[in-house]
Amino acid sequence: MLKSTKNDFSLAHDIIQKATAQKRYQLFDHEARKLIELYGITIGRYDVVSSSDAAIRAATSLGYPVVLKIISPDIGHKTDVGGVRTGIKDAEGVKKAFEEILRNVKEKRPDARIHGIFVEEMASPSTEVIVGGIRDPQFGPAVMFGLGGIFVEVFKDVSFRIAPVEEFEALDMISDIKGATLLKGFRNTQPLDMPALAQTIIQVSHIITSLDEIKEIDLNPVFVYPKGVRAVDARIILS
Repeated sequence: MLKSTKNDFSLAHDIIQKATAQKRYQLFDHEARKLIELYGITIGRYDVVSSSDAAIRAATSLGYPVVLKIISPDIGHKTDVGGVRTGIKDAEGVKKAFEEILRNVKEKRPDARIHGIFVEEMASPSTEVIVGGIRDPQFGPAVMFGLGGIFVEVFKDVSFRIAPVEEFEALDMISDIKGATLLKGFRNTQPLDMPALAQTIIQVSHIITSLDEIKEIDLNPVFVYPKGVRAVDARIILS
């Protein structure tokens, strides 16, 4: 996994400064993805567009299937307003999805400012995990890890460590959760890439400790494969 440099830190800081200058306290999808990419976290290819024709060109370049999402500083949960479409397989589907997303958002959040549509290649499905970072008022920066889906939502099967963490601590975080067996290979499934997953936790730890303006960072989901990982969605909240 790539290591971040002083120049990467400067570029990340520029992204944050742009948001704060616009009085935004949450980065746009593409900004959050660019920032975590600067820190060596693997993400899918993407583009930001403002018309259905541009969305079709972007999707054709990225390769189908693709995902479309609304970009708005006023919408936190995009699915709640019909602002997300997944598994789009062709140009006709892109045009339809683009128009549906704009129509849904205008109906449910007519006051929302729209800054474009996010087009992203759709990742191959695999085991989902969540990796996060928080800046606790008492303990300072910390990192969190857990399996995705109902494991984190219902069972609260997560582990925490004070940041920064080293590789052995990140591996301990993975082993600490009850669902760790699913990652290590279960019922004839291949074991997943624990070193790559540990590095993702380390990089999130690096982000939350090196950028004081970040209050929360949430990579959910992160797909873990037998070789490699990919962050599918990123949310970054500023102080």
